[in-house]
Amino acid sequence: MHVQNVDYYELLGVDENATASEIRSAYRALAKVMHPDAGGTAGTFRLLREAYETLSDPERRAYYDSDEDEEDEEPPAPAPVRRVARKIVRDDPNYVPALAEIPADTIPWWHSVTVAQAVTAPPIKPDPPILAAAVAGWVIMLLALLLVAPPIPLLVIWLLALIASGAVLFKSVRRHLDGRTAHKAFMARFGANQIYGTPGTGTDHRAARLTANVLATYFTRLPAVRIFHGLAEPGSVFADVDHAVLCGHRLVLIESKMWLPGHYDVDEDGEVWRNDHPFRGGSIQLIEQIPAFRAQWPELEVRGVVLLYPSRPGEITTDYAGAVIPPMVPGDFVREIGGWLAADPITVDRKAFTALLAQVVN
Repeated sequence: MHVQNVDYYELLGVDENATASEIRSAYRALAKVMHPDAGGTAGTFRLLREAYETLSDPERRAYYDSDEDEEDEEPPAPAPVRRVARKIVRDDPNYVPALAEIPADTIPWWHSVTVAQAVTAPPIKPDPPILAAAVAGWVIMLLALLLVAPPIPLLVIWLLALIASGAVLFKSVRRHLDGRTAHKAFMARFGANQIYGTPGTGTDHRAARLTANVLATYFTRLPAVRIFHGLAEPGSVFADVDHAVLCGHRLVLIESKMWLPGHYDVDEDGEVWRNDHPFRGGSIQLIEQIPAFRAQWPELEVRGVVLLYPSRPGEITTDYAGAVIPPMVPGDFVREIGGWLAADPITVDRKAFTALLAQVVN
């Protein structure tokens, strides 16, 4: 039955055969402009919310669509509503959730990573066996030239080829030796240290310290991983980004948040929603920062993630499929982002590492 002479489908701007996903998208688009905080009225937004709650619930939608207005049949009377005092839910500044414990057998990439020593990029090429083969070939060519004694025209051509191949071999050996020297210097300076910077102290940095623990516990299994805490974005001198993780030619930037328990997702515009309501308790800064990092390091694959922890007892769930900056809980983060980084687990990009290290503030 269409109450208050308002067609809920028309109000949401969807067809009567609209899917649940289409109804949800339409509601969110309208909520942005009809919410009281955006200039709408409380009554209009309440009606919009009622339309969404009716059409998103299969049982209520079926009754609504039945449109049974017969005189001899009246809709069931609503249960009396008992007005209760509204409880204001706030963050608990002293609450610290339990540290994440993620069993190794639930992490797909965990056992695929073998213990190995990290290498640095650009790679040290060619390998010693290849160099030995090249040197042997050049020596054989030289001996053949001395023993065969070809005619003068052929001799000239042979000498030119020998000189050219020798020059190529020399450059290859030089690059190889330079690469080894650079790798040794890098390892001598930074060694096996995988973590740089420290998360802040105080209640404002509770989430950052929790993420630091997750990164140190799980991500350091990847030999090439380098973790940075408190990173300045390009052109800044402040710790704008909570964490960055570099592995191979892949970089993930992480924002740590302690928000109220509930279900979170982020729409295509980067707006945060909690329990299907626009979330006014916080925003995601990485939405604006990611483009700057991608422009600074076009040779890297750059992703952003917001890692969520409950600010009081309760559970946080997320829906991050298709989100520009996906909200994640620690378990999903370790499994998915760890797997993405594990595609190249032993290569350290020296150039990117040096640039990131220079931007560590803490």
